Amino acid sequence: MTTEATTRMNRSALLAAKAEGRSEPLEEITVGRDVLELVSSAMYIDPMTIYREYVQNSADAIDDARNNGLISADEAGKVLITIDPAARSIRIRDNGTGLSNAEFSRKMAALGASGKRGTKARGFRGVGRLAGLGYAQELIFRSRTAVDATVAELTWDCRRLKSALRESDGDIQSLIRSVATLRKKPTEDYPERFFEVELRGVVRLRSDKLMSPAAVDEYLGQVAPVPFAPEFRFAAEIRDALAPVVALGDLDIRIEGNERPVFRPHRDILTPIGHPAIRFNRLSVSEISAIDGELAAIVWVLHHDYEGALPNAAGVKGLRLRSGNVQIGEHNLLEELFPEIRFNAWAVGEIHVVDQKIVPNGRRDHFEQNAHYHNLTNQLAPLARDIAHLCRTSSIKRNWLRETELQLRVANETLDILSQGVLSEPEYLNWWAKGNDACQRAKKALSQKVLQDEDLSGYAKKVTQVENSLELSTRPRLAAVKGVADNERAAFARFCEVLYQVSSSQSAAKALVDKVMAKLGDGEPIP
Repeated sequence: MTTEATTRMNRSALLAAKAEGRSEPLEEITVGRDVLELVSSAMYIDPMTIYREYVQNSADAIDDARNNGLISADEAGKVLITIDPAARSIRIRDNGTGLSNAEFSRKMAALGASGKRGTKARGFRGVGRLAGLGYAQELIFRSRTAVDATVAELTWDCRRLKSALRESDGDIQSLIRSVATLRKKPTEDYPERFFEVELRGVVRLRSDKLMSPAAVDEYLGQVAPVPFAPEFRFAAEIRDALAPVVALGDLDIRIEGNERPVFRPHRDILTPIGHPAIRFNRLSVSEISAIDGELAAIVWVLHHDYEGALPNAAGVKGLRLRSGNVQIGEHNLLEELFPEIRFNAWAVGEIHVVDQKIVPNGRRDHFEQNAHYHNLTNQLAPLARDIAHLCRTSSIKRNWLRETELQLRVANETLDILSQGVLSEPEYLNWWAKGNDACQRAKKALSQKVLQDEDLSGYAKKVTQVENSLELSTRPRLAAVKGVADNERAAFARFCEVLYQVSSSQSAAKALVDKVMAKLGDGEPIP
């Protein structure tokens, strides 16, 4: 490059720098108190998520206790939930590591400064513990470890917080100091090692699900790291596939007053009210690879008869995403992967994400949208298409079997009409042809390729029986009817034929003819 060209380039660079202006350091950065509202009540729209957040923290504390030898490998981590509707209070206590008196204040007053980031812990943003601020009058944390002589307690005055947030702006530190109170309490009846959160003055929302043990059990059974029920035969197979790579947790969550701990909702047979029984007959397990070739996720799918969309009450519908064995988002998060989104509601399965580059977002209602997540969904799309194919195939099978049943019903009703002996020869032959046509249609339906793997012996036997009966009735006959003279039989036959022709229902017309014949046979006048 010539000296002249270099000079021109240097001059251009200087002019560009002058146009952009000189960079200067930021002298002051203000973090307003509204941040506290955004990361607490404004962040958690569904009130039930407070249970997920606190149980998730319990799971991490229990994992930590197990790693440090405070809980044996075969001992279940325990979480006790006490709901007092009369006092409008909720308490969630675990037997994890707990926080020592020395670190309690620093960690509990921190905002978005979790020490879990970069670890395999389920929570890492340091804001989940504030989820209860928007749903109670007081939010209280308590903890101790075995070396502590007192219980550390931090109380948030949620009413004062809401009032302060409406006032003029100020720094967030002074706001927290004005609404949070730190105390040290005697150990009294508290466990040697524990952490608990208590919500007092829980707000009364529509349906009041926060205070319903049944609703909490149902919710945690779907989203929390709890074990499958003993009456689910695929539990061991799923656990064996997940345990080597997924921190299952398998918490023993007890809701005080309930007889059983919280279990996942899956069973061999589900019987939702107002819905046919759902029988799971097969399990498939597969792996998804990450961009770098490592394991990204484990997928398991429960197969059933795919007879339609599963009801919400079943608690299992949809392909669901989990991270750290905690559900992320709702059951419909992956419905767009299906050729028809409705088929997601027919499916039952879970994708357990193990790739740490696939990260849940702040609300935990989805994952951060990055190349690693899109790689996951791209590989899940064929699975969704396979399930959709099963759904369509099942729907086609049901349609052909319904067609078989319809034609059998037509053929049998025709046989019943022929057996009455009230039709003239031409009309009799017309009805016989109708019955024979129904049999042929039923046989055609049963011959469809999609049904070849089904056991159709019952249907085939019924069609054969009807065909044989029709063969025996090929000869028309006009039976004698009691109460009808011989010279009136043709007129009576014509009456019956017209009745069948104008009636919108064969079975209704036959019932009426049977009633007329019965009355005539009894010698009673027809009303």
